[in-house]
Amino acid sequence: MVAVKSKTSANTITIRFAGDSGDGMQLTGDQFTDTTAVMGNDFATFPDYPAEIRAPQGTLPGVSSFQIQFSDNIIFTPGDQADVLVAMNPAALKVNLKTVKKGGLIIVNENSFGEDHLKKAAWKTNPLADNTLKDFQVLKVALTDLTRNALKDHPLKGQEVDRCKNFFALGMMFWMYDRRFEHTVAWIEKRFAKRPEMVAANIATLKAGFNFADITETLQTQIHVPKAQLEPGVYRKITGNEATAIGFVTAAQLAGKTLFYGSYPITPASSILHELAKHKVYGVKTFQAEDEIAAIGAAIGASFGGQLGITGTSGPGVCLKSEALNLAVMTELPLVVIDVQRAGPSTGMPTKTEQGDLLQVMYGRNGDSPVAVIAPKTPSDCFQMALEAVRLAVKYMTPVIFLSEGYLAEAAEPWKLPEIEKLPKIEIRHPKEEKDPFLPYSRNPETLARPWAVPGTPGLGHRIGGLSKADLTGNVSYDPDNNQKMILLRREKVAKIANDIPDLTVEGPGSGKLLVLGWGGTFGAIYQAISDLTQEGVKVSHAHLNYLNPFPKNLKNVLSRFEKILVPELNMGQLIMILRDHFPGVNFLGLNKMQGHPFSVFEMKNKIRELL
Repeated sequence: MVAVKSKTSANTITIRFAGDSGDGMQLTGDQFTDTTAVMGNDFATFPDYPAEIRAPQGTLPGVSSFQIQFSDNIIFTPGDQADVLVAMNPAALKVNLKTVKKGGLIIVNENSFGEDHLKKAAWKTNPLADNTLKDFQVLKVALTDLTRNALKDHPLKGQEVDRCKNFFALGMMFWMYDRRFEHTVAWIEKRFAKRPEMVAANIATLKAGFNFADITETLQTQIHVPKAQLEPGVYRKITGNEATAIGFVTAAQLAGKTLFYGSYPITPASSILHELAKHKVYGVKTFQAEDEIAAIGAAIGASFGGQLGITGTSGPGVCLKSEALNLAVMTELPLVVIDVQRAGPSTGMPTKTEQGDLLQVMYGRNGDSPVAVIAPKTPSDCFQMALEAVRLAVKYMTPVIFLSEGYLAEAAEPWKLPEIEKLPKIEIRHPKEEKDPFLPYSRNPETLARPWAVPGTPGLGHRIGGLSKADLTGNVSYDPDNNQKMILLRREKVAKIANDIPDLTVEGPGSGKLLVLGWGGTFGAIYQAISDLTQEGVKVSHAHLNYLNPFPKNLKNVLSRFEKILVPELNMGQLIMILRDHFPGVNFLGLNKMQGHPFSVFEMKNKIRELL
């Protein structure tokens, strides 16, 4: 007799898939996310995986996980704790147990809880047989055996069969949360088109998991999360690095320029190179250099040649690029440097997030060498800030740092596709042949930008290089007064960008006891924390900085209206150091974390309550 199932609704659900690096947890999470996007929910994701290509199987360092929060409301975080944890082995359970809500559901592959796997995961006793999981609902499913049984008539090798068990778990989650599996079936058919036996096996496993949840007494309740009320438009799932790449391709089209991207592979920036390499049809040129120095050198060459020179890296690569970046400062060329920050110092934790490079990009060069610095706040915001990076670089003839971070780079959310025809053009005017002597360091009175002369234009020959430049002529100069004048001009030029960026806006009361001032990927946790506290009647305000050098013009005025300014950062307090230098006397207080993970909403709410 088939058990009678109940069906209920929920506003928001958080699921965490966890297993060994070879268990396909990132793929499983991606497919659940894609289906969730198709079904119209808002969502936010958090992939978390080891830096090692293949850590020892079944060990704690080898655990890979993927968390998704999906909702019928607008959300900006992947959720603090999971309603459901799918753990493929004992190591995954041990690493991720603390991420599950009390009373939450833990689904484990009981086939993997043998003595050998328990020992590898440093369990002294079997957590399925003692009181370790007494505060949770536990569902023991023989995922390996069930997958083997579902594929017993399929012509696959034993190891290939076992690799399909992630699709069995995915099928169960599709049933439990009322998801359709047609999108994943289409993905499987495309992904394994050259191996029809793998197509058949993966689809069979997916459906077996779905049917297992449907017809057995294992799961009694199916949960439906209604569509979110998003603005009308066409949406797609997008990660921060995808949005960054598409943003720069769009900027090149709006400027009528060729995009040249010089890069050396480095986590977590590498996928920008991968994405840009797909867009040759738009005239994009990608160059995988032999090292970081060659990558930025080639990009500077592209900028000198009159095109959009862009290079991308992470913190260690910024160190290597610093000398060439100073060359772009001296030559006043419109270079964009993408820094997708990761946990340091040195190699640090390459697959974990941090905001530790702000001081480096602001000051990590010899001499006084100001550059513009901007930072996106969400994965989809990377698109708009990429457009802004190019606009500022070409208008002010200055290097611009695009300061992203690992969490934004790899997290995903829905993105409403912009109407291309409504995006403003990026105006660029190169000087033409001149009768009078060409003055390569004459300046636009409004922006102080020097002319962007394209090599080969008759009459526009000029010196280029890192030696100190004479005012107007650009000749090599050792005149002390001239040197100071040029340094001050370059500083003033970057400062003038403040006239060309939006004022800082405040969400919540315009004055009061506490303002939370964030930057970069801290936005989601701050937004959700303040939203929750506001509903409780707590009065607190939020402002977020997309522009870090220069700051918005009205920042001083905003700060003056609050008794305390809380600055949350994934570092030891780098922005707060800059703020204290710019605005002495303001009561800045820090919230700092360097654990390789973004802030949780819980952490943010606790700190705000403490200060109030």
